[in-house]
Amino acid sequence: MKSIFKVVQQGEAFAVQSQKSDSGQTMKCNIVLQELGGKFENQYVGAMLGNAAQCKFFPGDVVAASLRFSTREYNGQTYQDILVTDILKLSK
Repeated sequence: MKSIFKVVQQGEAFAVQSQKSDSGQTMKCNIVLQELGGKFENQYVGAMLGNAAQCKFFPGDVVAASLRFSTREYNGQTYQDILVTDILKLSK
């Protein structure tokens, strides 16, 4: 999904284990994005990984972002993950 969103909040970056990284770790942070149109529009909590996790966005920032939705099963439960694969600040 590619769209324009308003940033609601962003958490601090922290290190997580990664099999894809040479060091075995990568940075991760969570960000809450809301579709434009009003306070009752859809919101998404996505993860930003690697260099993107080091970028800082502030509440109210308008961004263009690509979200990748995936599901996984663990102990008989299905979970959905949202990964922010690309994000660019447009304005505040």
